[in-house]
Formats: sequence, C-alpha cells, structure tokens
Amino acid sequence: MAKEAVFTMKLESSLREDFIAAAKASDRPASQVIRELMREYIRRQSESRAYDAYLAQKVERGRQSIRSGEGVDNEEVEKLFAARRTRAAGKV
Repeated sequence: MAKEAVFTMKLESSLREDFIAAAKASDRPASQVIRELMREYIRRQSESRAYDAYLAQKVERGRQSIRSGEGVDNEEVEKLFAARRTRAAGKV
C-alpha cells in the first residue's frame, strides 16, 4: 500500500528511545510497528462500537417486550431458574 501521509506526534524522549529499541530488537521498523498498532486500535474500536450497537438493540427489544406485556418479572425468572438448577442437579 502506498504511503501518502506523514504522522507527527509529541512524546517523551525515553518512551521514543525505548520504543525504537524494542522495534529494533524484533528486527522491525518502528513505522511498521506503529502502523500495526494503529490497525489493531481501529479494529478494537470497530468491534466495541458494533458490540455497543448490538447491546443497545437487545436492550430495546427487551424494553419493547415489557411495554407490550410480554416481559417476565424478576420473581418469575428466579422461580424458573431455581427449577432449572434443581433439575440440573438431578433432584427432580
């Protein structure tokens, strides 16, 4: 991929020196490592936004079911899962 942009940043000298040394120790150019870190950060942020959207959608579906009277209150859920736990333990 053609490189068409320059990225300049300020950081502590010791951080820069340690980073350059670590990149050299792994026989990789510092710029390559930075690009990989940037791609990984972008990927993680994308996954995080996708999960947040999924979760918001799931919560909204739950709220809609409650508004429409399809929801189950906490007491009923506790009874259902107590029965499941009992069956799973082989007590019934």
